[in-house]
This record gives sequence, C-alpha cells and structure tokens, in this order.
Amino acid sequence: MNHSTRDATLLPPRAGIGLKGQHVRDLLASAGLPAFVEVHAENYMGAGGPSHRALDAVRERVPLSVHGVGLSIGASEGIDALHLGRLARLLERFEPAAFSEHLAWSTHRGTFLNDLLPIPYDAASLHRVCAHIDRVQSVLKRRMLLENPSTYVEFAGSTMGEADFIAEVISRTGCGLLLDVNNAFVSCVNHGRDPVAYVESLPLHAVGEIHLAGFAEDRDSAGDRLLIDSHGSPVTHAVWSLYRHALSLTGPIATLIEWDNDVPDFARLMDEARTADEVAEACCVPARQAA
Repeated sequence: MNHSTRDATLLPPRAGIGLKGQHVRDLLASAGLPAFVEVHAENYMGAGGPSHRALDAVRERVPLSVHGVGLSIGASEGIDALHLGRLARLLERFEPAAFSEHLAWSTHRGTFLNDLLPIPYDAASLHRVCAHIDRVQSVLKRRMLLENPSTYVEFAGSTMGEADFIAEVISRTGCGLLLDVNNAFVSCVNHGRDPVAYVESLPLHAVGEIHLAGFAEDRDSAGDRLLIDSHGSPVTHAVWSLYRHALSLTGPIATLIEWDNDVPDFARLMDEARTADEVAEACCVPARQAA
C-alpha cells in the first residue's frame, strides 16, 4: 500500500500555537505571527459558518495543522465511517500542512467518550491499530502523525513497551510520529520511568511535529506523585529540559504550544512560542556549526 501521497508534515520547523476563537482577531491584526496554528478537527466539522470563515482568514497568513481527538485509533471496533468522512471533507476543504491523531480510544458501541483512554500493548492491539491507521491514511490520502499518549494506568497484560509498540506501528503503516514531550514526561513520572530513556527509545526519525504543554500535579490514593496532562499552565522547567534533549536528537522540528484550559491572551501564548524558538535555536546552532 502507498501511504504517502503527501508528506506527513509540511510545517516549518519553528513554534506554533493552538488557535482559539478568542485569539483570531489578535492574530489577524498582529505583525508578529506564530510559525503555524493548530486546531482540533472536531471543532470544524460543521458545514460552514463564522468559524470556517475565520479559519480561512487565518490560513491565508500562517500554515495550518489539524489535530484529531475523536478517531479512536485504538478502539476495539472499527473506525467510525461517518466521523472519518467528515474528517476527509474537512481536510480537503482546508488542505492543512499536517494532520495528527492520538494513540488512544474514545468510542464504544456507538458512544463517544470525552476522554483519550489507554490500550494494552500486545499483538492484538498492534494488528488493530495498524489496520485502523491504514484505513485512515487510505481515505485521507495522506500520511498522518500518531501522538504518544499521556497515561495514568497500564495494562498488566501488555507484552510490549510503549515505545516499541509505537515503533512497530510506524514501521508497518508508514505513519509519522507526533512527539508530545509533555505526555512523555507525565507518563514516565506516573509510571516511575526515565523520561530521557523513553524519548531516546522512540523512532525519532519519524517525528514530524512536537507538542509542549503544562501539566497539573496531584497525589494518587497511595500518596505517590500523579501528573495530569491538563494543558492549563505554562510549560515547566522539566519539560523544557526534555524538549532540549529531544531536539538534540532530532534537529529542528515544528513545535506546538498547547494551552486548552485557563487559556491566556494571545500575547502570552506568543511569549511561550518565542521561548520554544529560543530553545530550538540554542540547541541546534551548535549542531549546525559542528556539521
């Protein structure tokens, strides 16, 4: 099967922001623009209207990435045909530079759940996820990026590690990887693993985009530290540090600042994007000089 009628991403290797409706006017009036903007696909699956007109105006100024949250790639049932059809029409309408989805499930017997739930990493899940991605890429006629998840529980029956599972999916389907650095840090802390070792074990050659976000912190029932992928605060020092390490291995990559709760004003988002650009420049200039 030919999976790549288009590249997995055509985004510039600089920092972008998640686009919120309250920021459209500021973005269109601003002289300083993010390298790209990203929107959630499910917010634009209507027939048209003001949100579509606003997105048209934005994409005339900056490249667009579309991020899905509802395909349910890891579900035990097949991909919802109606949802996939709506997604295909959306991507045809706006022609984004990249499309991505999560390694998770959120549907069961026709019910859509408002969460991204984990899957067991075993042979049956591997076969199912690969079949679902093959179908998605065939219908969309483009390679997708698959995002590593943030998790709070694991399946005792898993027979593969998460990084090995992701690498095998990418090898079999030809999809790319969306490296969510915050997810990597959150999951590794929650499960008592080394975030640096986890990132190094991923198929970094396939990374087409990086996500950065803030997390919340709590304690579980045993009193242990529990991190929650909340997207409601600035990127923490620890995640910036892990991002630096990732870039030292990948080189410059399009990087998104995700901020979905307690969303700040446009200027604050742009400050965070500029920080990501500064980190990338500091990491990658020495490598270019050495080369």
